[in-house]
Amino acid sequence: MKSSLRFALVLIASLLGVTACNAKASPTGAVPAPAKDAPRATTSSQQTAVISGGCFWGVQAVFQHVKGVISATSGYSGGSAKTAEYEIVSTGETGHAESVQIVYDPSQITYGELLRVFFSVAHDPTQLNRQGPDEGTQYRSSIFYSNDEQKRVAEAYIAQLDKAGIFPRPIVTKVVPLQAFYPAEAYHQNYATLHPNQPYIMFNDAPKVVHLRQEFPDLYTGK
Repeated sequence: MKSSLRFALVLIASLLGVTACNAKASPTGAVPAPAKDAPRATTSSQQTAVISGGCFWGVQAVFQHVKGVISATSGYSGGSAKTAEYEIVSTGETGHAESVQIVYDPSQITYGELLRVFFSVAHDPTQLNRQGPDEGTQYRSSIFYSNDEQKRVAEAYIAQLDKAGIFPRPIVTKVVPLQAFYPAEAYHQNYATLHPNQPYIMFNDAPKVVHLRQEFPDLYTGK
């Protein structure tokens, strides 16, 4: 969805008193830690995770405030290099999803802990091909794994959460191999930080960072 349309939808929602466009998960209880996870590294290094869960502005904003995350970059995954442009991706016909590449230190945070934040506060994993006011396959919930360990942890965690009935509806998040990640245009980077008073950010994305601070105080960083 184009930025102007996002802005218009949020204005309409605010006039109607609707705040459901804050597409946060609504679990029946606290989202547990993954029973199967990658071990915490003993030395500092860098690893990469790629996820998608609606507009990349909010997902990026959440993970920029997670302890152990070195960088979070908005971009596109799932399609080809020639269609990795915002206006084309917005058609929903490219195969791309608005995604975020997370570079993190596995000695400070594990892959499973990142996924716990993803499922708990970054998006609603039960919404199919949409998040809040944004609709289309480019807003789908996906985990793009880059190795067998990431695939194992992600699939086991989804099965764990579904079996426990953590969410009122089944999780629709797809676990798929990462083919490539293409950084989005410069004006999309750090968008929530640079535009905190934009209605879309205020209604959709700022609350996610608040939920992160409330639900994961040990992981939250104010950077």
